[in-house]
Amino acid sequence: MRKSIIISTLLVVALFLGSLGVMAQDGITIGLSMDNLRLERWQHDRDIFVERAEEMGAEVLVQSANGDDMVQLSQAENLITQGIDVLVVVPHNGKVMGSIVREAHANDVPVLAYDRMLMDAEVDYYLSFDNVRVGELQAEYLVDKQPSGKYFLLGGSPTDNNAKLFREGQMNIIQPYVDEGEIEIVGDQWAKDWLPQEALGIIENALTANNNDIDVIVASNDSTAGGAIQALEEQGLAGEVLVSGQDADLAACQRIVEGTQTMTIYKPIQDLATRGAEIAVKMAKGEEVETNGAINNGEYDVPSVLLTPIQVHKGNMVDTVIEDGFHEMEEVYKNVPESEWPEQ
Repeated sequence: MRKSIIISTLLVVALFLGSLGVMAQDGITIGLSMDNLRLERWQHDRDIFVERAEEMGAEVLVQSANGDDMVQLSQAENLITQGIDVLVVVPHNGKVMGSIVREAHANDVPVLAYDRMLMDAEVDYYLSFDNVRVGELQAEYLVDKQPSGKYFLLGGSPTDNNAKLFREGQMNIIQPYVDEGEIEIVGDQWAKDWLPQEALGIIENALTANNNDIDVIVASNDSTAGGAIQALEEQGLAGEVLVSGQDADLAACQRIVEGTQTMTIYKPIQDLATRGAEIAVKMAKGEEVETNGAINNGEYDVPSVLLTPIQVHKGNMVDTVIEDGFHEMEEVYKNVPESEWPEQ
């Protein structure tokens, strides 16, 4: 009798341990292929995404290509060969990385385009903010402050489809003023890889070409805004020329409260990255994802989840990025005398 009890107990233990092994094998693995982590904004995305995915029991394998298309393709291929259950891609070049979708699908791996679209490929889902609306919000604020004068258009990376969507939104607002002769476009250039040093060089040349006579710089994100403002500082014009931005980077928020940058667009990264992790887990499980739109990527209307961006300026800094805990009051206002800090 004692022998049979021992055997039964051993069988139960063996079955239990076996079930744990099956559970481990059934765990979800997400491959996260990122353009680069040099910009502060993408570090936020990665950290929040990984944290939420791990809370849901998933493992995230993160790869960053540092803006190199071939490296990103190779890294994504490597993630697929590791047996991931879903591939999430922040592409450096949406056209180049579109090819990874076919390879992923050939290995039964669904693909989520995160914040930037993968072009000309049958992407399963796309998650981002309404990027045309981002551009509209930038231009609306600038036009409200300066409805006439000389505008310079400083676009983002020409390989990023979002940069084109931002420009579309900006021109939805600006073009009628151009048509009426109120606004003159004195330059239009795109900053490679969204790099501030690229923007710096562009605006240095623009100021020279226009004898420093520029009223507004429509910068599509905060890193290009930073480069533009550095060029303005060299000419003693920082704070005199209106400059837009996007991403609510800490440095940009500091510039806004100090008066050298006019505004930024806050895209609550907490919401985006959290939703991204949740969608990725659903996709890995084969569950349907609720969408609220479809964005054409050149060949397909991709089912999309589009979040709402928020206009941020000196007057609502406390009520937006600080209240959300995206940045701390002490960080944003560190270069402003404490006696001038707003109430929290």
